Amino acid sequence: MGARIVMGAAFLVFGLNGLAHFLPMSEPPPKAAAFASALASTGYMIPLISLTQIFAGALILGSVAVPLALVLIAPVLVNILCFHFFLDPAGIGPGLVLAGCWVFLVRAYWSKLRGLLG
Repeated sequence: MGARIVMGAAFLVFGLNGLAHFLPMSEPPPKAAAFASALASTGYMIPLISLTQIFAGALILGSVAVPLALVLIAPVLVNILCFHFFLDPAGIGPGLVLAGCWVFLVRAYWSKLRGLLG
């Protein structure tokens, strides 16, 4: 339950922040800023990623269709980890925590995910 709350709340809050910009953010390194700017310039990627985070976070937090949410959020989580690993290593900590929560939840819901991931 703890992993569900941490992961669901994080994706819900950060997804909402992607749309409403209510959390202060530090200045990212130049390559990270260029990547974020490129995503924003498309006009659809940031809203799409944010809405995916909100939807998956709400499902996980509400314990509704958690296996579906875990599958939906996996590519977002991979990108978070790659973004920080390659462009902003100092900020990788929260991504690693969320990846740990994801692995824990995949194991907990393995019987429902086995056909898809196994």
